[in-house]
Amino acid sequence: MDAMTRTLVAFHAHPDDEALLTSGTMAKAAAQGHRVVLVVATDGALGLASDDFREGGDLSAVRLDEARRSADSLGVDRVEWLGYADSGHDGPVPEDPPDRVRFCRAPVEEAAARLAAVLADEQADVLLTYDAAGGYGHRDHVRVHEVGARAAEIAGTPRVLEATVPRDTIARAIRLVGRVYRFPEEFDPTSFERAFTARADITHRIDVRRQIPAKRASMRAHASQASNDGSQSGDRTLAAFLRIPRPLYDLVFGREWFRDPSRPRGGADGIRTDIFEGLS
Repeated sequence: MDAMTRTLVAFHAHPDDEALLTSGTMAKAAAQGHRVVLVVATDGALGLASDDFREGGDLSAVRLDEARRSADSLGVDRVEWLGYADSGHDGPVPEDPPDRVRFCRAPVEEAAARLAAVLADEQADVLLTYDAAGGYGHRDHVRVHEVGARAAEIAGTPRVLEATVPRDTIARAIRLVGRVYRFPEEFDPTSFERAFTARADITHRIDVRRQIPAKRASMRAHASQASNDGSQSGDRTLAAFLRIPRPLYDLVFGREWFRDPSRPRGGADGIRTDIFEGLS
């Protein structure tokens, strides 16, 4: 292996989360010859989907297979599932399935040990995770932040980057998209005005415009999450994104953003454009 070859591990809560926030960065790293690993915490079984995607009423096998197809489209070398069940977004946390624990109930140390084993095995240089609020507050995303931070400590991973979006940028992009497309009822555009990260706290801005075909393929791989479960009218959010005209899609999704919690706000060295820059 080349001395400059790095290993990137992207840690996500559910199958399909990687498609929106980090798929371009993952595809870019793979295209540059780096090793890329995708780790998903949960089976995604509580995601909304058409009954056509449920095997015996269970969505988990389908969603994990979709994650593997997404990974293939991005050039990912390895996909791991930590073995936890989807906790769901709203309302009381459902009872645990017979064979697995809901991720938000998993002890942080236990889950971190599972992830740390992957990080150590891969000798990971960079771990992608979420911010303390989980981006938009999903309880499994918050737990990804907690578990990811602790796993990096255990494994001694040199760099942790929190995948995010500048609040003002995503709010403006959603307003632009709203001019040409009617979002489904489930989608609350105002929620993004309170989510993710202030622009001043962003440390990395990655240009992924050349990876747009891979990013779109990653989104398309999660077909269940673009389907309608029968309780909704119109497209799901993922389907809506894929219907955006290509020039506007490139504008909205052509960059990905991260925050390095170890760097001070408004660092003197400015915004970095390479997730591996500065690693020894």
